[in-house]
Amino acid sequence: MFRHFQNAFSAGSPFASPSDDQMQLVDRLAREIVRRHLTTPALAMLEMSRPLNFLGAQAMHFFAPVLTAIFEPKMYELFARFLERRDAISVIADRIEHFEQLATQAESKPDDPPSSSAE
Repeated sequence: MFRHFQNAFSAGSPFASPSDDQMQLVDRLAREIVRRHLTTPALAMLEMSRPLNFLGAQAMHFFAPVLTAIFEPKMYELFARFLERRDAISVIADRIEHFEQLATQAESKPDDPPSSSAE
């Protein structure tokens, strides 16, 4: 009788995994944030905006006629659709943390292996 209400209050994402194009766009964004050393402020901003990500996506759709003059329309629409996902902020934050970890590991590796010859 109440089968149609089965997932009414589900907090999970009703969408499938992000598409490859969406993940490439997220990875590009995450790499750029890490390259500019903005990991901490970006993660803080993402966490603060978590409840508003769907509203932000709708605002992007509203301003699309103006902003697609500046940004590539296909990528802009792809990112706006990605932000409609409930898990979008988590996906972005995870990718930023992943690339930050890779950057930290690359910095901690010595450039030249220590020489074992005695002088």
